Amino acid sequence: MPGKGKLTSLLLAGTVLLSGCSSMLERSYMVVTAHPEHPAAADNSNVLKAETYQDLVNDVLYFVNQGVEHGAIRLTNYPRDVEADLNSACLEVARDAPVGAYAVDFIEHDCTRVVQYYEANIHITYRRTLEQIQSIKTVTGSSAVRRVLQEKLTRFAPEAVLQVSYFTEDEDYISALIRQAYYDTPAAALGMPEYTISLYPDRGRERIVEILLTYPAPAEELRRMSQLLLQQADQLSASLLGQAGPEALQEIFDLLRQRVSPAPAGEGPTAYAALLENRADSEGVALAFQLLCQTAGLDSTVVRGFRDGRAHFWNVCALPSGQHRHVDASAADGFLLTDSDAEAMGYVWDRDEIPVCSDSGKEAG
Repeated sequence: MPGKGKLTSLLLAGTVLLSGCSSMLERSYMVVTAHPEHPAAADNSNVLKAETYQDLVNDVLYFVNQGVEHGAIRLTNYPRDVEADLNSACLEVARDAPVGAYAVDFIEHDCTRVVQYYEANIHITYRRTLEQIQSIKTVTGSSAVRRVLQEKLTRFAPEAVLQVSYFTEDEDYISALIRQAYYDTPAAALGMPEYTISLYPDRGRERIVEILLTYPAPAEELRRMSQLLLQQADQLSASLLGQAGPEALQEIFDLLRQRVSPAPAGEGPTAYAALLENRADSEGVALAFQLLCQTAGLDSTVVRGFRDGRAHFWNVCALPSGQHRHVDASAADGFLLTDSDAEAMGYVWDRDEIPVCSDSGKEAG
């Protein structure tokens, strides 16, 4: 009977690299997603096979993507040090692969020498559920991140977990996208949620972004309020069907000027406050304007800026001519302003984020 050697090692996701492995773990790895035809040993469909170090990494990644707690890998014709590579591969997955850094608590393995091959048993302990692993959204680019965040905010979901390709940003960048998604979703903007952002792993061009969201009220209550708000917006926008351009914007502007009483900053900062309680600050008015524009099929963006040195909100709207104009429905003189108009009236905003409202053709549309 052939001799057997046992190797057992505990690999914590944050473990310091063993000497001699650092250059190996700085290499790039292949991201593997679940696939029913993953290579398996010919005589046992429950055992994966590996002939190279990359095969070994991919097999362990496959286990993690599937939420497998106990798996086996058969190493045949393996030209390298099996024990060292098992240790390195498990550590690479647990520490450097996005899904491993996010989901894995630790990995244990032991290896048995058989006549013509080694058989490695992999034992994985998770800090995330299989449902959490499978709910990870793979996205590329800020627009895709914002779309996922909008969908989560609309449902008042408690978390968003995204695997982002070509990621070179930081938590501040994600915070800005959360705020943009909030203002782009006025029917669900019923109070900015508190949020925490975690990135897995600590570095790399492909990372998992975990966002935990805490809302100002229970989700069921917020859904009820959002539904009432949408119904009210539909009723108020009924007269706008078929209208476009300045005429439709003027009607929304006049409607809000007539319906909404001004409130101090921080009091009534939602479209719900503006359209159902008839009292809102500039943030609530801008969100109400945004919601009515969306309901009527008009192009509008909420602007977060300042007026006369104080935080203030308004909108920038697109005209049929392709030009844009500032509209501040919280101010009687805030309709269809160019950039120079707005500047002269004490408005300040981030010009990199907002379309230019050119002075040329001011009366166009």
